Amino acid sequence: MKQILQNIANGETQLVDVPCPQSKKGQLLITTTKSLVSVGTERMLIDFGKSNWIEKARSQPDKVKMVLDKVKTDGLMPTIDAVRSKLDQPLPLGYCNVGIVQENGGTNFKVGTRVVSNGNHAEVVCVPKNLCAEVPDNVDDESAAFTVLAAIAMQGVRIANPTIGETVVVTGLGLIGLITVQLLIANGCRVLGIDFDSSKCQMAREFGAETVDLSIDEDPISKANAFSRGNGVDAVIITASTKSNDPVSNGANMCRKRGRIVLVGVVGLELSRADFYEKEISFQVSCSYGPGRYDSEYEEKGNDYPLGFVRWTEQRNFEAVLDLMASGAIDMKPLISHRFDIDSAIEAYKCLDDKSSLGILLNYTADAKELLDNKLVSIKAPDNYAPESAVCAFVGGGNYASRVLIPAFKEAGAKLDTLLTSGGVSAVHHGKKNGFANASTDLPQLLENQSINTVVIATQHNLHAEQVIQAINAGKNVFVEKPLALTHKELDDIEAAYRAQGGACRVMVGYNRRFAPHIVKMKSLLSKVSEPKAFIMTMNAGAIPSDHWTQDPAVGGGRIIGEACHYIDLMRFLTGSEITSFNATSMGKADGVEVTEDKASITLSFKDGSFGTINYLANGGKAFAKERIEVFANNAVLQLDNFRKLIGYDWKGFSKDKLMAQDKGQANCSKAFIEAIETGNVSPIDFDEIMEVARYSVDIAESLRN
Repeated sequence: MKQILQNIANGETQLVDVPCPQSKKGQLLITTTKSLVSVGTERMLIDFGKSNWIEKARSQPDKVKMVLDKVKTDGLMPTIDAVRSKLDQPLPLGYCNVGIVQENGGTNFKVGTRVVSNGNHAEVVCVPKNLCAEVPDNVDDESAAFTVLAAIAMQGVRIANPTIGETVVVTGLGLIGLITVQLLIANGCRVLGIDFDSSKCQMAREFGAETVDLSIDEDPISKANAFSRGNGVDAVIITASTKSNDPVSNGANMCRKRGRIVLVGVVGLELSRADFYEKEISFQVSCSYGPGRYDSEYEEKGNDYPLGFVRWTEQRNFEAVLDLMASGAIDMKPLISHRFDIDSAIEAYKCLDDKSSLGILLNYTADAKELLDNKLVSIKAPDNYAPESAVCAFVGGGNYASRVLIPAFKEAGAKLDTLLTSGGVSAVHHGKKNGFANASTDLPQLLENQSINTVVIATQHNLHAEQVIQAINAGKNVFVEKPLALTHKELDDIEAAYRAQGGACRVMVGYNRRFAPHIVKMKSLLSKVSEPKAFIMTMNAGAIPSDHWTQDPAVGGGRIIGEACHYIDLMRFLTGSEITSFNATSMGKADGVEVTEDKASITLSFKDGSFGTINYLANGGKAFAKERIEVFANNAVLQLDNFRKLIGYDWKGFSKDKLMAQDKGQANCSKAFIEAIETGNVSPIDFDEIMEVARYSVDIAESLRN
């Protein structure tokens, strides 16, 4: 299927052939009939992509600080690689979509229903149910394509809270501004529109507004004063896009005492206290389509807000907009300036250079069945695989997989056959970049491919167990990026599948730290020590928002299962002895605020008498080393800082070893696994040891939650 993507590294817009996205529970699989180019937002994204590194940095100073912090902890080259990887990610364009439901994901939407959604410019989109709304019969697809933009305008109007007869200024008469004008007039308001474009001012007048044409030097403040009969306007809604501070400053000067200013667009925000102080003017920023935006519980998990408490969610704003279209209260037809078929999308985007462009519509006509069946895209002719080759498929193409795992497997000599992702976009992008033969969104089809003997799983943590079991049952070798599973039930099922195969396939978890050069050196030094050892391992992990998917026990498993498991495995590896018991405690409540499990101390005891403490802490400073390992044994100490510098204190025969760049062992880990396949040897980590670490990781996480 065809989809429009943008390269944010250089601003290039592309029409790309990608596989049809996977259908998901709670989401609608929709074949698109129309989509609308959001002129303001998409022009801004393309301009950002075309800007150089310095201009990108200036526009996002908060991101620059994050980069500088990363340089301090990880070094310059890893940071540069991370930034390049981030800029290399393809960006799907568009968020105003109309189409037909093909699969309803178990929701109340019926197959065959016409819906609007915030889906991208693509022939097929998969969208969560709360970001969709049914289109009334008397609203055509072209008008319905404006729904999401109109919902942005409506949310701004709702925050301004105008009443019948009030005077409201709309600054910026682009698409959202002109829709805002119509919504306010439908609400019984008197409206004054302001813009530099005479044709847009004319259109606002046709909708019933009075206007200020800045291109002919009309004075907005004096016009607003006259328009409000000398009282000052009741509210100002700013829908403009400019770096200037004038829209806010002028808005304050136009307002009456206790007037309201609502920002929907993007403008300069160097506010003058004097402008707001005497009049006690309120200022508020409107968030996109309305309540629920950026809330994963609402958008991704489909949990609606009770209507009695949140009357107007983003979905209900969609519905209200469609109702106004159906009644004729607002009219989108005059806003259409261009129409293109999806095949001519690149020509359509050239219209963004014309500042007078308004509604640019894209039309889709491909057969729905053919689109839905297209779940595999050939990137290049497959190589001729030798019988002993490790022929790999990757399931998951996120940041870690694309930046670290795939290059590591490629360097290790793996034959890269198929890259599978749920949406298909990153599968095509990273597949082309790394020399895969195919991009896919169909896991069962992938597992049926007899040429593939190895599957690398790098998806969200809650998917690991099921995908590992499917791969084992298909007779594939499995490399799974940690964790192996999130629950004991999942671990039991994995073990049962593995035993049923008689251990014929290799199962490996990406515990790369045990393959790091300095850890290998540590292991060698410790092998000469027969007495028990004591370990202190510190992960200065850094804070992650509590609503991030990794913090959700049902999705990411939490940070102990998802990340601290690395150190449980590492300590198990360095002792070479079975874990016998553990004790774990997390930081308690402070001033009534509950602290999550990512501030915890874990003590492990081992069969050989060794013990160690893992301090997994999210409340440390970024200037401190992110990872530190200390081993006390034989009246001496080994200390490893950030996988770059290993020091021996009173360690006979060893003083120090320093690497030019951090090496956490990802390349060596991948190489060891590939070599095991090609030589017919067992997996580099014993399966029973993998299960031991996984079970203790689950036990520790559960103990911290109870």
